[in-house]
Amino acid sequence: MKSRKSLLLLMLAIICASAVVVTTYVLAARKASSDISEGSERQLQIVALDLESVLQKFETLPFALGFQSDVLQALAQPGDQQNIQRLNLALQLIQRQSKVVAIYVLDRKGLTLASSNWDTATSFVGRDFGFRPYFSAAINGQPGRFYGIGNATNVPGYFIAQPIYASAAEYGRKAALGVMVVKIDLTEFEHTWSSSEDPIALTDSRGVVFLSNRQEWKYHSMSPLNGAVQQDLTGTHQYADQPITPLISLPKAQRIGFGQHVTREVGRLGWQLIVFPSQARIVRIAMLWTLAAVLLLAIAAITMWAIYQRRRRLEERLTSAEYLDRTIALRTQELMVANHTLEVKYAKLKETEHLLRSTQNNLIQAGKLAMLGQMAAGIAHELNQPLAAIRAFADNAITFLSREQRDKATENLSHISNASARMGKIVGQLNGFSRKSHEAVAVIDLSKSIEAAALLLNNEFLTHGASLRIDIRDAAQVVGDSVRTEQVLINLLRNALDAVDNAEQKNISLVLEQETGEAVIRIRDSGPGIPAQVALHLFEPFFTTKPSGKGLGLGLAISSSIVQAMNGRLAAHNHSDGGAEFVLRIPLLESMDKVLES
Repeated sequence: MKSRKSLLLLMLAIICASAVVVTTYVLAARKASSDISEGSERQLQIVALDLESVLQKFETLPFALGFQSDVLQALAQPGDQQNIQRLNLALQLIQRQSKVVAIYVLDRKGLTLASSNWDTATSFVGRDFGFRPYFSAAINGQPGRFYGIGNATNVPGYFIAQPIYASAAEYGRKAALGVMVVKIDLTEFEHTWSSSEDPIALTDSRGVVFLSNRQEWKYHSMSPLNGAVQQDLTGTHQYADQPITPLISLPKAQRIGFGQHVTREVGRLGWQLIVFPSQARIVRIAMLWTLAAVLLLAIAAITMWAIYQRRRRLEERLTSAEYLDRTIALRTQELMVANHTLEVKYAKLKETEHLLRSTQNNLIQAGKLAMLGQMAAGIAHELNQPLAAIRAFADNAITFLSREQRDKATENLSHISNASARMGKIVGQLNGFSRKSHEAVAVIDLSKSIEAAALLLNNEFLTHGASLRIDIRDAAQVVGDSVRTEQVLINLLRNALDAVDNAEQKNISLVLEQETGEAVIRIRDSGPGIPAQVALHLFEPFFTTKPSGKGLGLGLAISSSIVQAMNGRLAAHNHSDGGAEFVLRIPLLESMDKVLES
């Protein structure tokens, strides 16, 4: 029962809130529409006054110019070129000072005798404008006013024409001698109107838009024109014979804003100044008011809900203190169990990490021992040579001593000592390389590590008939495990030996240099290079291209792991001159010191 009552109250609240929202929107839309209409009326009044001011400013100019002596002489003697030129210059000066588009004089037939643009490519001089309505009105003694696109210049403008008489006494009593015309540019209004969000248009008496802050509306009509009007426009060439189609025929995207409008008559030709108040603005204002109402309702609802919830919580606290205590105790017990579980898991994780590290070290050691096994034959041969030499020199020394040739015996004993030292050096390198590393971090001289690796592989290079060229360009010291560093170098050199095994030229080069805080070792061979399908898996464990028994595919994987532990990088690519090149980069000792200091 209580639940049903709550549901009914909720539905009633939703209905009331919806009614408030809808009412707010309707009232706000009406108020916004009224305010925007009033604003449009005020805007129209300002624009109309501005336009009327410009039109009136030049209304008397052609009338005053008609009484100039040069004008009257030009009409009386049109063949007097000297006077015509003087009049052209005078009209040009007046045009520039008054900032109008053009000033020109027409004879009784509409032929232009003189013009301010006499020296331009679109000069009016010699052109017949007798077909223009402003000429017909002025030659009949009435002021002529007309807006249209220039027949010669294709530039739109407002034309003001006045009849020319010999004197003021003859004004309106006799036939006019000619017509004085002034052309004014009104397009500056379009630039002024462009700042308005609402579309603004100026139409002629037929409803054709000839000025607007929406360029795509120009020379379109507010409504369809009948055939007689179209014919009249064609006869006067008012809009350069452009087809005048209604605004409604424009694509929807180009006639946005066309609809409800506010109109005011302006000028003496029945022009209509029109403002189209933005309906989107009305909707936007109404939506803002509606949103404000929704927010207020939401705040009220949240406040009431919070009060209701607070009251419920107080009641629950009063009735469930014991339940809360039991819940807290249970949660505490669960947390303790969870903590213990985490401790056990952490201990197992540490144990697993230790096992992983131990396995990795054993794997590295196994890699070294496998490598020693592969080098065993070469090392045995390397040791057999000095052993054979020791035996021969010892036999010779015995013979020389029996003959009491002590100098030669001493010389043979010296050879025996040198051979023993060489064997000791080889055995020492083997002992150092084979012992299990304890990950002792120390400063490593890379040139010495290169020398040790080359010594252990010397016999293998001789056996394969390969040459090793070592180029120590820069001394370099790094931080790491010296035994593992030698292991990486031996791995890379043995890979290079395998690569040139079947090559015609068995050349291997090793270069040590420094580059931007890193020691760089480049090992390049003259083999066939690295196939594309092999390059993708080169450093993966147990991946090998060698036949069974020749390797486990761990050498490069172990080497990459060792280099990464030294904060270095190991990469391989095919050299542009042929063969493969492995590049080993390890931070220099100085760079590591700077990192630690920072």
